Amino acid sequence: MSPVTPDRPSRPGGVRAGDRPLDRATPARRVPAPRPGGSPRGRAPLPVAAGVAAGGAALTSYLPVAVVLGLVQLGTDSTTLASTLRTALAGWLLGHGVPLHTDAGPLGLAPLALTVLVLWRLSRAGVHVSRAIGARDTRSPRRALLAAGAVGIAYALFGALAAVLVGAGGAEVSPIRAGATFAVVGTLAALVGATRITAVTRVLAARMPGPVRDGVRTGLVAGLLLLGAGAGAAGLAVATGGGDAADMIGAYRTGVAGQAGITLVSVAYAPNAAIWSASYLLGPGFAVGTDTAVRTSEVSVGALPAVPLLAGLPRGPVDGFGALLLAVPVLAGMVAGWLLARRVARLAGPERAPQRWAEVLAPAALAGPVAGVLLGLVAAVSGGPLGAGRLAQVGPVGWQVGAVAAVVIAVGALLGAAGTRALTRSPAQ
Repeated sequence: MSPVTPDRPSRPGGVRAGDRPLDRATPARRVPAPRPGGSPRGRAPLPVAAGVAAGGAALTSYLPVAVVLGLVQLGTDSTTLASTLRTALAGWLLGHGVPLHTDAGPLGLAPLALTVLVLWRLSRAGVHVSRAIGARDTRSPRRALLAAGAVGIAYALFGALAAVLVGAGGAEVSPIRAGATFAVVGTLAALVGATRITAVTRVLAARMPGPVRDGVRTGLVAGLLLLGAGAGAAGLAVATGGGDAADMIGAYRTGVAGQAGITLVSVAYAPNAAIWSASYLLGPGFAVGTDTAVRTSEVSVGALPAVPLLAGLPRGPVDGFGALLLAVPVLAGMVAGWLLARRVARLAGPERAPQRWAEVLAPAALAGPVAGVLLGLVAAVSGGPLGAGRLAQVGPVGWQVGAVAAVVIAVGALLGAAGTRALTRSPAQ
């Protein structure tokens, strides 16, 4: 039967009904390019976005504290759910650097593992708010500051509310102090995420002079290397004194859940121990009470509380092979200087003229102050009082650690950069 019917006429060349004539030019369809800020329909009001993001950061950083302190107090018969949640709020405030005033005296030793979690969640809040208001990849410092400031204001409200709730349970906390601290912490941490998602950091890095950019990078690398060495030394010290630490945990007699909670509390203070260990390697050391000192040249401590982390304290000044620990900060600076010289040589390429000495020595010299500022700041926030008695002074002195680190890292970075530059010198020179 023929396929040609009145409703299906034949077409030459097998052209179907849906085909377009080939001799007609079809205009290209123009699709507007997406704007960097995103579609306006996907944007959210700034107060709503900041409130949701700050609330999420507060909740996700508070829940681990509630779980850990709930385990610690699980074996206590007089503990209620309300008191546990209020105690967790107090620990949460402490992790932000808000001091607590108790019957035993001021409590200001912040668990830095919680602080790191808080800063990370707040930086993510800055990212989410920047996306919600359409500021992604806009390279606008104003919009980044706007998003970070909104997160800081919303987060300050949570801090003030937590201070009021904790104050109702016995401990004295200033809502004004808590709100101001939360505002500063929330704004600065959110600004990190906001500047990254808005591409402001790329703009600032591009406008920064090359030697300054290399010096900042090298100083941060050297500081992190020294903190890593401090963490390794602290972990080794606690491991060698593991029997004493286990005895301290068992002495609490809180059951398996309570001992697990005490272990997790010790883990929350592990970054503090790493920073104290780095201060010990640098030379200034740290204190575990008034009129005490833990340094490579002197160890003078009295009666200590039964805290597992303190089981790794040295028994006396270093001697013998232990003196090699004094070279660790210089080695950290040398490694950072070596990486700096390798990077400068790699960016120069094989066809360019060999880099001048100033291209490696200037950033290496700048790395010392940068590392000093970093280590001085973390040393300052790692300490605090543990009451009004002899434990009113715990931790290192920030300015001493920063000053020594600036000199030692600068010397090490200069040695590493100069040595690498001399050994990789081009034969044509």
